[in-house]
Amino acid sequence: MPNEGYLDESVHWKVRSGQVGFAEPTHREVAEAILETGLATEVGQRLGSGKEADVYLCRDGRKLIAVKVYRQYRTVHRGGRPIRLEPMGQLASREFELLGYAWQGGARVPQPGRRVENMFSMQYLGTPDRPAPRLQHTRLEDPGQFLLDTVSGIEALAESGVVHSDLSPFNILVHEARPWFIDLAAGIRVDRLGSPPWVRLNEALRALDAGARALRRYFQRYGLEMDTSDLDTRVRSKIDLFRLE
Repeated sequence: MPNEGYLDESVHWKVRSGQVGFAEPTHREVAEAILETGLATEVGQRLGSGKEADVYLCRDGRKLIAVKVYRQYRTVHRGGRPIRLEPMGQLASREFELLGYAWQGGARVPQPGRRVENMFSMQYLGTPDRPAPRLQHTRLEDPGQFLLDTVSGIEALAESGVVHSDLSPFNILVHEARPWFIDLAAGIRVDRLGSPPWVRLNEALRALDAGARALRRYFQRYGLEMDTSDLDTRVRSKIDLFRLE
C-alpha cells in the first residue's frame, strides 16, 4: 500500500474494504459540495491552485465571492516515499480563524465569510472579468508607494496579532493599486497562549525576516531598497505588545 507507515489501522481497514480512495474530487464534485453546503449559489472557474488547496470564483446570489477548498489530503513526493494524509479540515479552520483575526484587526486581507469542514468563503478581489493579480506577476505603476503600503500592511497584520509566515510576492495580491495579503494558512498567532511567549515571538520574527528578504528582492527590480532592519524593528514593536513576562 502506498501509504504504509502513515495511516492508522482504521484507515488501513477502509482502504482494504474499498471504502476510501485516493483520487481527489473532480471540479464537478467540488462544485456540488460547495453548493450543497450553501457556501455559494453558483460555482465558476478555478482562480488558483496551490499544494494544499484550490480557490474558486463563485457567486452568493448576485455577489462575487471566492471559495477556498482544501484538498482531502496532501501528497508528498520525495523519491517515491509514501503519500501522507493530512487533516485538511483543521488546516481550513486554522486559516479561516487567522483570516478573521487579521480582518477584524484592520489588516488588508479578504473579508472572511463562512467555513464548512475543509472549505470557506471570503471576499473576492478583482473585477468580474479578471481576478486581482499576484504581485509577482504585476508591473507596478508606483512601486515606491506600493512598497510603503506593503510595509504598513505587514505592520497592520502584526498589530492584529498575526505574522504571515510565508510572505512573498506570490502571497500578495494587487487590488485597486494596494497590497492585499492572502494564504495565511501557516500564519503565526503571536497573541496565543499555549507555548512560551518568547518561543512563539522568535518564530514569528524568523518568519518575518525570511519574508522580508523575499520582498526586498522583488522591489530591487525597481531600484528600490527595502530596509529589512527597520521593518523588523517596527514589527517587533507591534508584536512585543503581546509578550508576556
